[in-house]
Amino acid sequence: MTPSGVPNAPHTLITGGAGFIGSHLTERLLGQGERVVVIDDFSTGSRANLAAVANDPNLTVVERTVTGCESLGSLVAESGYVFHLAAAVGVDLVIQSPIRTIETNLKATEAILEAAAPNRTPMLLPSSSEVYGKSSREGFAETDDLLIGPPTLGRWSYACSKLMDEFLALAFHAERQLPVIVARIFNTVGPRQTGRYGMVLPRFVEAAKAGEPLRVFGNGQQSRCFGHVTDTVEALLRLAMCDRAPGGVFNIGSTEEVTILGLAKRVIELTGSTSEIELVPYDEAYDNGFEDMQRRQPVIDKLEQFTGFRPTTPLDDIIRSTAGLP
Repeated sequence: MTPSGVPNAPHTLITGGAGFIGSHLTERLLGQGERVVVIDDFSTGSRANLAAVANDPNLTVVERTVTGCESLGSLVAESGYVFHLAAAVGVDLVIQSPIRTIETNLKATEAILEAAAPNRTPMLLPSSSEVYGKSSREGFAETDDLLIGPPTLGRWSYACSKLMDEFLALAFHAERQLPVIVARIFNTVGPRQTGRYGMVLPRFVEAAKAGEPLRVFGNGQQSRCFGHVTDTVEALLRLAMCDRAPGGVFNIGSTEEVTILGLAKRVIELTGSTSEIELVPYDEAYDNGFEDMQRRQPVIDKLEQFTGFRPTTPLDDIIRSTAGLP
């Protein structure tokens, strides 16, 4: 990243910068006086996400896919740092468009790594907690073995594509000395996240506000840990500034665990909604044979050891923020 206020300093490049996490990261860097270039094709991101900074003279938006950006090489070469957030996300999108999911994740990551390699431009590659697969461990650490389901179940295509992104990034680090960091992000939520692709908390909030049933898949006893987007952005920035982090893999997320049924109840309570909860079998919500993980709690000791930061925003505050409540 570039020093604030330095004339002609290199910009920070954010692919997917109009997405949910990307737009918050863009705002944060612009607020620090950084020059930011965003590459986004607005397929899942939105111009509205950047509305607050649209007129900032330090922001340049390039409306392209990563693989279709003719100026990608020069934009990366002129960058002080690259955050590669462009990716296919969301269970619904993964199941409905598996080819798009795999190709977007693999091809875009390969393109950005190839562009960064000649000048060894430092970069951070967000990955996903999905790579841990269906392991039943109580908490997931970066050194744990991974347990992925069979290729006949499409929901695992996302996990495998993100895992191959990790392997490729770490191969560039080992073979071409590219200073790249892998960050496995666990269930980040907050303002601007859409439920369009199956994200559970904004979907619950939208239903609660409309007085409609909150649809909980399965028996609702599967648990997750939800981290606020501002905590995720802070963790990403701290990792990017950590000289010891390149070549490493880091979990980012909250450790406050809640069942999905419990989450639905808390959303109803905090929003004052009259909505009811509807349990929906997986085979009605998704294709037959859909597999879900029962738990997904990160071990974040490594993040704290390297950066001194540990996400701590309480779940009730996260729900209020996502719902736009005081």
